[in-house]
Amino acid sequence: MSGATTIEGIAAVIAIDNLDTDQIMPKQFLRGIDKRRLDRGLLWDLRFDASGSPRPDFVLNRPACAGVRILIGGANFGCGSSREHAVWGLQQFGIDAVIAPSFGEIFYSNALNNGLLAVMLQPEDVQALMAEAAQDTATPGTAPLRMTIDLKKLSVSTPHLNLHFSMAERHRRMLLDGTDMIGATLAMQSKIDAFAHLHWAERPWLRDVASRLRQRLEDGDSASKPIHP
Repeated sequence: MSGATTIEGIAAVIAIDNLDTDQIMPKQFLRGIDKRRLDRGLLWDLRFDASGSPRPDFVLNRPACAGVRILIGGANFGCGSSREHAVWGLQQFGIDAVIAPSFGEIFYSNALNNGLLAVMLQPEDVQALMAEAAQDTATPGTAPLRMTIDLKKLSVSTPHLNLHFSMAERHRRMLLDGTDMIGATLAMQSKIDAFAHLHWAERPWLRDVASRLRQRLEDGDSASKPIHP
């Protein structure tokens, strides 16, 4: 993953509460053994009709929203099953951030752990963003809403709004640095080593307990007997 300080671009509104992961990434697109080409299945039933033709009135099919980077969604966005493919599909489509009043708990974790920014704002702030986006869309000849999300300032800015959000520092750091959970753990290697050194210094009798127990079992002794250093 690559880190980013800001995300700037076109924002599109999908004002649907409880948009679950099955709608975001339908099950028929989960048959592969890898995560490539998931963007084609993103929001399939909303983007396409029964014959597979694009729905011209759906926001992501509008020419003005080509290259959208930010979604503004309804409450409980990404609820339902733990379907990491939903996050991957959004990212492959070009989405770098989703803003909503609330998220499905598992989706929220999956998003941040995969580098997709999930921003929780107060419901009234999300409504204000949707209203500004709707105004831009309704005016003939105007460009769609553009916004900037600043990860250092934890802010969302549009031509008329400047909003603030919060998130766990470890998630913010991962997004800024472009690291995943493994990378975040490795970044704490010195602290892990220091803890291990102190742990064994204070509890020397625990070292190699497992190996001595295994040896005892191999020798036919009872595992219930106490193990001494």
